[in-house]
Amino acid sequence: MSFSKARSRRLILSVAVSLATVSLASLLTGCAGEVPMEPAKDANNPACADVTVRLPKTVAGLDKRTTNAQATGAWGDPPSVQLKCGIKPSGPTTDSCVNVNGVDWIIDESAAPIYRFEAYGRTPGLEVFVDSKKVSGTDVVTDLSAVAKQLPQERKCTSLTDGLGL
Repeated sequence: MSFSKARSRRLILSVAVSLATVSLASLLTGCAGEVPMEPAKDANNPACADVTVRLPKTVAGLDKRTTNAQATGAWGDPPSVQLKCGIKPSGPTTDSCVNVNGVDWIIDESAAPIYRFEAYGRTPGLEVFVDSKKVSGTDVVTDLSAVAKQLPQERKCTSLTDGLGL
């Protein structure tokens, strides 16, 4: 497993534990409070502010929640979708890549049922964690593609056939 894959797996497992903790806390308190999250290193990037102010009130039918960290978003009670802007963008990868409404999304399935989607080739980076047991990742990235477009695109997904001229 490459360093990038190992780092990604640890991050996804950390988010999975966070989602489980928030779920348990919600059950114990009986109310939807602020979702605890950690900001990304470049969360104070002005481009992330453009994203944050445009986050939709609902994603895949889930209501938006208040978070405690800059340039983040969460939806659902307990949160089944978590977004962070300001991550270090991924470089070339062999992970699956799909284009949804003009945004390339790479998909990390290594910690399923928690999937990590990254708006590929955008700076600063944007990642979204989805609990696929509760919501469709396709619906999530469809609803978030408009805000991802706020980030400058520097690279696009390609396939092996693109490099071969086929």
